[in-house]
Amino acid sequence: MYFITDYAIIITSVFKNILERKRNILIYIPKGVCSRQIEIEIENGLITKLEILGGCNGNLQGITKLVLNRPAQETAELLNGTRCGNRPTSCPDQIAKAIRLCLAEQA
Repeated sequence: MYFITDYAIIITSVFKNILERKRNILIYIPKGVCSRQIEIEIENGLITKLEILGGCNGNLQGITKLVLNRPAQETAELLNGTRCGNRPTSCPDQIAKAIRLCLAEQA
């Protein structure tokens, strides 16, 4: 996968779902859900941006409003493991994965 920096593209296989990284914004490609892309930005431990492409529009708008300006680690813990029907994952679970990846990249 690719991390886009101001100067170069770095290829890595560690975070397979990351499409790209621009400045502090992580673009994550979820798996096993209806949403197709998650953009997240975390600054000083708080979620400052969350945009989700595809999925259940109303639910995802609501989730976005609930998580903005909240502590990222706490939010990931709350959303982690949420299931959608019989699926082993859900959009909230995939958001939690994106949050954890973003935090890991910042560490």
